[in-house]
Parts: sequence; structure tokens; C-alpha cells
Amino acid sequence: MTLLAILLGTLVAGIGSVWVAAWLSFGVLSRYTQHMLSLAAGALMATAFLHLLPEAFESEAGAHELFMSLLVGLVFFFLLDKAELWHHGHEHGHGPSQEDHSHAHAHAHAHGHSHSASSKDGSNRGQWTVLAGDSVHCFGDGILIASAFMADMHLGVIASLAVLAHEIPHHMGDLVVLRQDNSSRQAAILKVSMAGAITALGGAVGYVLVDALREWLPFFLVVASSSFVYVALADLIPQLQKRLTARETAAQILWLGAGIGMVALVSALAGHQH
Repeated sequence: MTLLAILLGTLVAGIGSVWVAAWLSFGVLSRYTQHMLSLAAGALMATAFLHLLPEAFESEAGAHELFMSLLVGLVFFFLLDKAELWHHGHEHGHGPSQEDHSHAHAHAHAHGHSHSASSKDGSNRGQWTVLAGDSVHCFGDGILIASAFMADMHLGVIASLAVLAHEIPHHMGDLVVLRQDNSSRQAAILKVSMAGAITALGGAVGYVLVDALREWLPFFLVVASSSFVYVALADLIPQLQKRLTARETAAQILWLGAGIGMVALVSALAGHQH
């Protein structure tokens, strides 16, 4: 019965949050596509700095080991990104040079076409980094939910709802990143949903090995946070660094703040429930 409750709670939290995020991103906020980049950057950074890292450092794990894990995570996702770009360039070895691509990429952004074909060489940038970080994060969430259910059924329900709530703004950021490669909305939702389903795997593994895995949970949180920080700073923020009018800059900052504010709010509410 406990295992069934864990699986149900993790699926609702992991996949339900993706569907709510998709409804918001592609429904209510679909008219603000350009601003969603700012929202995504704010949400990803806030998830890392206001939720994952504080939770990791509140554990008994040593600060030195956690910072080392953060550094290794950032380097790992940088190399993952490089490998993806190298693989893409290898497949299109007779394409335009990097300098031509950089010029075309900048030219496209100057005209507000962030999804144009001219930036196709960098289209997968950040996508696999987000999905890898998402999977690690969701696995950790599954262990958290399993731990809560094994302590008390009511606490497990609250933990599942808390995870669902704090994942919504984060998954909104994920969907924006995945849409950068011109993939369909359905493909983006499916990819993030598959990563969200890892929450159930974490719950099942946590049910069996919760005591052993609890010690590793802070490191799961740090590695996941490193992926979100990397994508925000290496992929999203550079796309926002272009010449804009004062009004456009103010809107950009407002949406960036909205992304941070959403995560801060749900993290605060989740903290009150613990």
C-alpha cells in the first residue's frame, strides 16, 4: 500500500507539474514567447540558488564536498554541451564556419528571431543538459517523497503537492529551452514528461534503499542545480544580452524577476509546510 501511494504521489508530482507548466507556457503565456526566455532564466537560477542548494547545504554533508560536486557538475554539463555541439558539427562538417554561424546567430537575434534557421547549429544547446539535470533532480524528488510517505502517509501527500508546486515554474523554464531547437510543443512536453517520470523511479528505489540513499540526496540536489545554473548562464542569459530600448530592457528585467519570484514564492510555501 505504501509503495502504491509512493508511485502515485511521484507520478502526480513529476508528470502533473510538467502538464501544468505546459498549459501555462503554451496557453496562458504563449503570446509572450520572447519574454519566456527571461522567465526561464530567472526560474532556473532561482530553483538552483533558492531551493536546491539551500536544501543541500542544510544537510550534514560537508560544504567542501558539496562545492566540489557543484564544480564537477558545471564542468560535466559544459563537456556534455561541447560533445553535443561537436557531434552536430561533425554531422554537418561541410556547413558554415563558426565565425559565419556566430554572425548569423547575432544577426537573427538582432531582428528578434530567436528560433530562426540561422541559429540551427546551436539549436540543441542546453537541451540535453536540461534533461540530464532534470532526471537527476526528479530522481532526488522521488527519494524525498518516498521518505515522507514512509514516515507518515499524510506527510507524503503534502510532500508530493509541494514538489508539484515548486516544479511548475522550473518546468516552464525547461520547456522554453527545449523549444529553442524548433521542435514541436508535443515533443518538448514528451521529453520533459519522460524526465518527470524519473520521479517515480526515484520513489521506487527510495522505498527499497531510502536509508542508504538519504546520505546521497544532498549531492543529487547539487548536481541538479549545476545543470540549471549552467543552462541559465551559458545558454539563456547570452540570448538576452543584446541592444534593446529602455522599455524592452525593463520588460526583460521584469520577466526575469517574475521567474525568480515564482520559485521563491513556492519554495517559501513549501518550507512552511515542512
